[in-house]
Amino acid sequence: MNTVTEKAARSAVTTAQLPLAQEPRNPGMPLDMDWVRAVQANTSAIERRAASLPGRRSVKKEFQAAWLLKAITMIDLTTLAGDDTAGRVRRLCAKAASPVRQDILDALGMGPITTGAVCVYHDMIGIAVEALQGTGIPVAAVSTGFPAGLSPYPLRVAEIRESVKAGADEIDIVISRRHVLTGNWQALYDEMAEFRKACGDAHVKAILATGELGTLRNVARASLVCMMAGADFIKTSTGKESVNATLPVSLVMIRAIRAYHEATGYRVGYKPAGGISKAKDAVTYLTLLKDELGPRWLQPDLFRFGASSLLGDIERQLEHHVTGRYSAGYRHAMG
Repeated sequence: MNTVTEKAARSAVTTAQLPLAQEPRNPGMPLDMDWVRAVQANTSAIERRAASLPGRRSVKKEFQAAWLLKAITMIDLTTLAGDDTAGRVRRLCAKAASPVRQDILDALGMGPITTGAVCVYHDMIGIAVEALQGTGIPVAAVSTGFPAGLSPYPLRVAEIRESVKAGADEIDIVISRRHVLTGNWQALYDEMAEFRKACGDAHVKAILATGELGTLRNVARASLVCMMAGADFIKTSTGKESVNATLPVSLVMIRAIRAYHEATGYRVGYKPAGGISKAKDAVTYLTLLKDELGPRWLQPDLFRFGASSLLGDIERQLEHHVTGRYSAGYRHAMG
């Protein structure tokens, strides 16, 4: 590995592993309905900009490897299946702690890296916490009646508290889509603020389920309201909708984050989730983030991929970079 490659790769990893608490948390602000109502979205312009993204930035060879190593450190490695077992979660945690085969890391001249977090259902929090002990990898739990968010409201709040009590460091909540679809922004704000309060010291990611919000303007307004209510992250999707993370939606949410930061001075994180399974797509999302928000957001305290299969394709691409050959998928098992 040449010096340029080594510097690029090491920089990609070390800058992405700063402590989560380094950035002050978003405390929220009073609901500003004038600001919310003023938010618009030019759909055709957004779609044109998004369509241009995959071809506007091209990184190759050692620089692509560096971006992919960075992407790994920002993955919330996820299992949210009805047939999850303790063994599957332990294997996932082992993969999170050692996401790339050692021979590939050795060939790249890299030391150990980890994923950004492990994301599981409430019942699997204790197993994940035990499996990740000593690794420094946080446990994220989906909550509030995930994925539909239609369980009784007191139970949704109680579920958050129970997940925090069980050891979750981060809580991924789902908003009530009906509040967005009916324009009841006060109800959305109050719900998000209550969820944030129930999380206590655990960071809260607000899942907007953007594929069910109807318009990009609704996505922009919902993003802003959730940030006003104290969300630490805004997240596109549960991964269970028919349409999950897309580049137009990401552009809208990222620009809402930028506007909030410019107005308040607080940085809010972003998490695209669902449907991101290819290494090339990960690079596209990272370059979009860098273009719109700058390099500070290219760290795991401000950006995460919600993914399960993405890691396997990234590892496969890294092996191709090292050997010049594409390997079979089974060589990069999840555990």
